[in-house]
Amino acid sequence: MLASSVLVSALFAGLVATCVTLAIERWGGLVGGVLGTVPSTIVPAAAGMHLSGREDQLIESMSIVPLGMLLNALFLAVWVVLPSRLTNQKPLIITAISSLFIWAVAGVLLLLFIDWVNDLGASPWAISLAGLVLLIALAVRFNWEPREAPKGSKGVRWPILVGRGSAAALAIGCAVWLSAQGMPLLAGLAAVFPAIFLTSMVALWLAQGETVPRGAAGPMMLGGVSVAVYAIVIMWALPLFGAVSGSIIAWCVAVGGWSVPTFLILRQRDLKHSLHGSNVPMQEPLQS
Repeated sequence: MLASSVLVSALFAGLVATCVTLAIERWGGLVGGVLGTVPSTIVPAAAGMHLSGREDQLIESMSIVPLGMLLNALFLAVWVVLPSRLTNQKPLIITAISSLFIWAVAGVLLLLFIDWVNDLGASPWAISLAGLVLLIALAVRFNWEPREAPKGSKGVRWPILVGRGSAAALAIGCAVWLSAQGMPLLAGLAAVFPAIFLTSMVALWLAQGETVPRGAAGPMMLGGVSVAVYAIVIMWALPLFGAVSGSIIAWCVAVGGWSVPTFLILRQRDLKHSLHGSNVPMQEPLQS
């Protein structure tokens, strides 16, 4: 049962993870960044934890997802801020290594923080809501002003897409396995490891240059809040409604309550900014 849960969760996660890069290339950073980061890999991860572990471990794992997404927001912030400050010949390598270093250091500090608040008797709900508030604050800060977010003009090569899906599948498979081994905190971090963000940034940079991934990083940060919303809702929905119905309810709440309104707000903001003579190009309309 455990092996099948890990395998199914990992394969499904790898499949759905390839969509973000393609969405950004197709529709630009705003559409691809916000709507391309709707809850995806966390869906099979949470369902797999539900099927393979106890409910208390599921709640503990999901409670740190909002803080884990805060780590991912810091990861993406490096891709927004650092490249323009580099003058050497290897900005992609330095940016990728720096972003992973920031994520790892912040992850260690996060685990120490969680141990501390657990000793104080903080509930999983309090931890998750605190993480959500901090995540929203950081994401709004990096999206307050419009940035150029063009769509790609070249295709990402299929080996990179395969590598991206494989990395995401490995991360989610590890998350489900760790949860089953009684390590829910590590499982929660593994479930939000920035495999999708890292491979998206690298793939887009290699195929399109620096501008496309930098323009997509901010909207991806804001769109990623929906994953935190999903995690909070799933803590209630999975035990009450089961793996299928609970996942559907949480996904609809996260996408309908956050992703779609966020996209519409950013779209309207960029439209107004463009009409007032900004040099930031408007997103092209969605095409079928």
